[in-house]
Amino acid sequence: MSDKDKQLPPTTPHRRLPGIDTLLRQNPELLARWGHEQLTAALRAGLALLRHRIDQGEQVQVDMDAIRDSVAAQLERDNQRSLRPVLNLSGTVLHTNLGRACLPEAAVDAVICAARHPSNLEFDLGSGRRGDRESHVEALICELTGAEAATAVNNNAAAVLLVLNTLALGRQVPVSRGELVEIGGSFRIPEVMQRSGCTLVEIGATNRTHLRDYETAIGDQTALLMKVHASNYRLEGFTSEVSESELAGLANRYGIPFVIDLGSGCLADFAALGLPRERTAGEAIANGADLITFSGDKLLGGPQAGLIAGRGELIEQIRSNPLKRALRLDKMSLAALGEVLKLYRNPAALPEALPTLRQLTRPLADIQAQAQLLELPLGDAVSPHYTVSVAQACSQVGSGALPVESVPSACLCISPADADDAALRRLAAALRALPLPVIGRLHKGALWLDLRCLDNEAGFLDQLPQLRASLA
Repeated sequence: MSDKDKQLPPTTPHRRLPGIDTLLRQNPELLARWGHEQLTAALRAGLALLRHRIDQGEQVQVDMDAIRDSVAAQLERDNQRSLRPVLNLSGTVLHTNLGRACLPEAAVDAVICAARHPSNLEFDLGSGRRGDRESHVEALICELTGAEAATAVNNNAAAVLLVLNTLALGRQVPVSRGELVEIGGSFRIPEVMQRSGCTLVEIGATNRTHLRDYETAIGDQTALLMKVHASNYRLEGFTSEVSESELAGLANRYGIPFVIDLGSGCLADFAALGLPRERTAGEAIANGADLITFSGDKLLGGPQAGLIAGRGELIEQIRSNPLKRALRLDKMSLAALGEVLKLYRNPAALPEALPTLRQLTRPLADIQAQAQLLELPLGDAVSPHYTVSVAQACSQVGSGALPVESVPSACLCISPADADDAALRRLAAALRALPLPVIGRLHKGALWLDLRCLDNEAGFLDQLPQLRASLA
């Protein structure tokens, strides 16, 4: 009971409210779980709400069990995980906002082990001396790409930044105007280059760049030539670009490195898997690149990382840069990356072993059958406010990978009974509010749930009664 309540007449409803000390004594299990400070704050907030209701003229029934249950529920809500699993039915497989690639079980197990126990992260078990954390992945990267040496940092933007800061600090780097892309989050290649300490030299036109444009730009201050993956878009029509082998030959003639920012970073033959073709990291090395950079959590299907591979002497310079320590990978990312890279030693098993490729190569017939199975129960859950139908769709790869290609899929298309956009937004919010949030996309006056990535069908079905209740 507060000091204010003690001053009230004996008949006032406020005096029926229990005191904080009383509630603390009567709820030892809550006190043990949440601690004195957190529980006290929650109890005060709960009692303040009851006082407000009394002040508003409500007839409040003071129930100790009800107060305990309300406070316990609030503490549960306040302490639930911020990062939560969701069902990605957006139609974008590698969705940046939803965490991009999902890890295979071997990588998940490796992360748990690295997090739970001391490890030989930087310890050579043979010699008993300090080791190199990148020894856990370097040989694998070289094996899979054909590079002499490799290193890794925390994402591909960091990889580009580190390469340029190491090899081009205070010097010039020619880049085609058609490759000055924005890579997500409003970060742009020219800005990354500026922060690295080099000077961008724009060459060619947006749609056409020729070998002579690069050669004309080369001078005493030129540090290297760089080619950048056109993330999130593709130029078509009257276009021209210089091949990797031509640029490699030009760079070699002038004695400067040739660097390719591959962006998504593909290690598998996608065409052999029935997917749109994408140049591999190994092909870039074979075409003469001195260094390549690429992401770990896009087409590679691993954890967030930026991989740098190429000539040994250039990698050694990069490792010696003080920025390298600031950008290095942590033990859990290294553990996951190593396990993902090992999967590429058996390309035939990749579609089953790697979630990203399993989702991208999932047969259309399977997705259509799943849509037919879910159409009726979902329709029952949203009726009578909405109707559900099965529709053909095209899933995007996402995260700048294969920017114009798509993969055939099937959707559950939910339309409002009265063609009301507000009703669609309410439905989308209700799906996001489920214990396992469902993320779809609004498209052509309906809410589309693309089923290409739905690998937890039971979890989706189990929540439909809650969805029905929330829409009632």
